[in-house]
Amino acid sequence: MAPVTEDDQKQRMAQLEAKLAAAHKAQAPKPRVDEHYSMANQAWRMVIELVVGLGIGFGIGYGLDLLFGTLPIFMVLFIMLGLAAGVKVMLRTAQEIQEKQLAEEADENAKARD
Repeated sequence: MAPVTEDDQKQRMAQLEAKLAAAHKAQAPKPRVDEHYSMANQAWRMVIELVVGLGIGFGIGYGLDLLFGTLPIFMVLFIMLGLAAGVKVMLRTAQEIQEKQLAEEADENAKARD
């Protein structure tokens, strides 16, 4: 068995310290402030998508009622269609957000395994 030199010990100690630093960095909690604002922005985006759908439906329906001189039948009909479109877009946005979060969690799990 060869004697362990001082240089070998220093090199192994440096490798150990680098591994410990990497492990601490991987275990460090992420800042919650950015996540909070990000979620708030996503929530506002979804609300705006719903309101825009209703607004566009109202505008089209009101315009058709004025054009044809009818009761507010088109306005009611297009408000309902706008609501349905807004909800559909909101659900698509929620699905995108969920897929993004699942991908981030998978990345974190893959890094933790390495």
